[in-house]
Amino acid sequence: MNMSWAEMLPLIFLAVMGLALLAYVVLDGYDLGVGLLLPLAQEPQQDTMIASIGPFWDANETWLVLGVGVLLVAFPMAHGLVLQALYLPVAVMLIGLILRGVAFDFRVKAPLAYKPFWNHAFFAGSLLASAAQGWMLGSYVTGFDPGLLGLAFSLGIALTLPAAYVLLGAGWLIMKAEGDLQLRAVAWARRAMWPMALALVGISVATPLVNPAVVERWFGVPEVFALLPVPLSCGLALLAIRWVVTHPEVVRAGYGWVVFAATVLIFVLAFFGLSYSIFPDIVIGRMTVWEAAIGTASLQVIFYGVAITLPVIILYTVFMYRVFWGKARALSYS
Repeated sequence: MNMSWAEMLPLIFLAVMGLALLAYVVLDGYDLGVGLLLPLAQEPQQDTMIASIGPFWDANETWLVLGVGVLLVAFPMAHGLVLQALYLPVAVMLIGLILRGVAFDFRVKAPLAYKPFWNHAFFAGSLLASAAQGWMLGSYVTGFDPGLLGLAFSLGIALTLPAAYVLLGAGWLIMKAEGDLQLRAVAWARRAMWPMALALVGISVATPLVNPAVVERWFGVPEVFALLPVPLSCGLALLAIRWVVTHPEVVRAGYGWVVFAATVLIFVLAFFGLSYSIFPDIVIGRMTVWEAAIGTASLQVIFYGVAITLPVIILYTVFMYRVFWGKARALSYS
């Protein structure tokens, strides 16, 4: 089926928005996870943990700005509907992100006696942001259901998504840290693995209940055979994580990166599964991507800006990670 340029443009912007949000969840997800783990470490280890995300965490949030910006300018009707339903959790998330930014700077500039306070503020900001994102994801999957079941599901994801970020953050620390901190990160990953798996199963079960069309997409023939690699790959990734975190000698042999890579794979597959389940809706059961998009002429103008901005952000991100890659060391401000 051939599509016109006017029909393709909304899909291009949907792909850009999806890429931006996925990049944000993965990149800012691990540094939110590090923030959630901060109170569990000793003070010298806390400095190393902050150092491991220091060059990256602020830039990681660029992807959130891009994703929300595309939603606002390309799909304003969907943006209005989503913001109306998620105004409070969005406000909580922004408060958390602001608190993280303030705490990150003040923990090294304030008098030493106040350093524990700002460490706890960094943790609190990370918790607020990750829990708010979990609530937003749960609300979105349930179609913003205001009923008791919808609220209960949103609360469940708000409690379990931070565990997914903790696993991602622990995987990051396994790669970036050495010695006792690395061993602690392995133990943290072992504890966070099952709550994350629970959240994944919960979303997978809830999506077809909210949108009956999902059942046919996943369990029809031949779709069920074509899509079977998705849940199987998630299961294998969880087994790989479990194998590494229960065998410290594997980490010492240099394969600790498997925890982070396998967690990222699960995030990517879950994102693909959710996108496949709800397409072509941009708001489940309410609005398709074409219904939400602005006029073709406006999209055409925005397209040129995105065509310049997106490659620059990608190149900058790749360059930044290449320059600052390697094992983290204790902070030094001399």
